[in-house]
Order: sequence, then structure tokens, then C-alpha cells
Amino acid sequence: MSEPAYDVKTFQGLIATLQDYWAKQGCVINQPVDMEVGAGTFHTSTFLRAIGPETWNAAYVQPCRRPTDGRYGENPNRLQHYYQFQVAMKPAPIDIQDKYLQSLKLIGIDTSVHDVRFVEDNWESPTLGAWGLGWEVWLNGMEVTQFTYFQQVGGLECYPVTGEITYGLERIAMYLQEVDSIFDLVWSYGPDGSKVTYGDVFHQNEVEMSAYNFEHADVDFLFQAFDQHEKDCARLITAGLPLPAYEKVLKASHAFNMLDARHAISVTERQGYILRVRTLSRQVAMSYFQSRRNLKFPLAPAALRDEVLALADAEDKAAAKAAAKKAAKAAKKGAK
Repeated sequence: MSEPAYDVKTFQGLIATLQDYWAKQGCVINQPVDMEVGAGTFHTSTFLRAIGPETWNAAYVQPCRRPTDGRYGENPNRLQHYYQFQVAMKPAPIDIQDKYLQSLKLIGIDTSVHDVRFVEDNWESPTLGAWGLGWEVWLNGMEVTQFTYFQQVGGLECYPVTGEITYGLERIAMYLQEVDSIFDLVWSYGPDGSKVTYGDVFHQNEVEMSAYNFEHADVDFLFQAFDQHEKDCARLITAGLPLPAYEKVLKASHAFNMLDARHAISVTERQGYILRVRTLSRQVAMSYFQSRRNLKFPLAPAALRDEVLALADAEDKAAAKAAAKKAAKAAKKGAK
């Protein structure tokens, strides 16, 4: 394998190297979703594209926000805003693990020297109604990647299975640069060769956003926002617009996370909010499936497309027959 074209011992060089590598593996290099999300999985390129039979291969950086993880910039390893590099390949290639290990070698991690382990850790996202079989990838005892084969998304079975790789960029960069604090990472070098650190770029953001998340976010507004996004989502699904509806799911999810950071909801209420977001996610997933079905799944291989279309038609007929039978039974009972 040739040497990387970028300096992987800078944060932006690491990202550029991974983008270049996965582009050469046939991935669309997406830009991040321009909304607050808690993980790369929430991007439409993973969550929605995992639904249905269509082929999809993409990679992208995703800024992630987890308000409860903020520490006012005082913790060297914990942030409320951080980055993941996400790869989604559907159907999952047989050699996807080998591709991942090759990417590690490219960024300077020699797997014959360092202890790289796949530790079984099946993944689940309660708010997305999604789960998969997979592993945490440990580098010398530190988790650096989550590797998942999706089984369900939005309550729908994944057929074919999507393979997801989620790199923890800050952790990998800390290992490569041999630093103990995220804020000491070299982000890049300026025109005069001086270092620009992660702290230069984001430390003030961590301090101020932690204060906002924990102290200043308007709780009444957040409750109202959640309710409004929930209503908007339902309305957009009825209108046959799953993509705008999904944006409302993301907004509702972030409002919930902010309420959680403000300690504005009890343990019991928390479960109720998770269920409400999951219900929306499942409705969006079904709506998206139907929208792609109406288009005859244009990105799917012909044989797989025909198989899934036939199965969906059969399920519709069975559901219509069951509904008619139930209605007839109710009418007969009413006549008595």
C-alpha cells in the first residue's frame, strides 16, 4: 500500500486520508448532516439508506453532539461535541473487515505490531429502533471503532445487511500523536508552520456549550419544540414526505437530549420520550420504504428489486385480506 498523501499526524490529515481511502473503495464521500445529531448513524446516508434493497456505499465525517457529556472543557477525554468518521456499505462486502484493517495500516497503525482486537459488542439505538450484530475494535486496550452489521433499522429488517464502521477520530488521533488530552491534538499547521491545536479550534466552544446545555437552555421552549417537531413529523409522513419528516425526528431527538442535560425529565418520563422518538423513527422508516418502492427501488440489482417488490405486494394483499375479514366479522357482530 502506498504512503498516504496527507499528514495523518494532524487531525485534518487523518480525516483526509480516510476520505481518500474509502473513496477508492467506491464510497460516495458525503458531507455531514447539517443538524444536531448524537452519532453518525443518524445521517440519512446510514439510517435511511440502510432501508430497502438498494445498493449504497458512503463515507463521511459527522460532528456529533451529546449534551450530557460536556465537561466545560476541563476533561481531556470527554466532550459534548466531537467527530466520528462513518462508513456504510450495503450490501456489506465479504472483505469489509479486511478493508477496515487496511485503513488502519494506511494511517500508521501496524496490526502486526499493535494489539487490534474485535470484541463482541452488539449495538442498539433505542431512539432509532435499530440494532445490529458487531464488535468494538480495541487498539492496545482502547476502543477506537464500532463495527456493526445492521439487522433492523426503524423496526424494518435490513435486507440486504448494511455494514457500518464508525471510527472514533479523536481517540485514534490521540494514539497517533501520542498526546493525553484531546485539546493538545494538532489539528493542522498554519502558513508559517505553527501548530493549530484542537483546543485552539474548539476549547472555547466546549466551555460555552457546556454552560448552555446544563444551565441556560430554555426548558419550556424545549418541551414545546419537542411537541411541535412530533406533530410536524406526523403531518409530513401523512403528506408522503419522509425526508423532511426525518429531519423532524432529528430535531425532536436533540430536544430530548437537551431536556436530559437540563435534568428536566424524570427517569420514567425519559423512557416515554425515547418511545415517542422511536415511534416517529419507525413511521419515517416505513414511509421512506414506501417512497422508494413507488420508484421501484432504482438503485437495487434487478433480481433483488423484483424479489422485494413481490414480497411487499404479497404482504399488502395479506393485510388487505385480514382487514376485510375483520371488518366483515365486526359488521356481522353489529347486525346481531
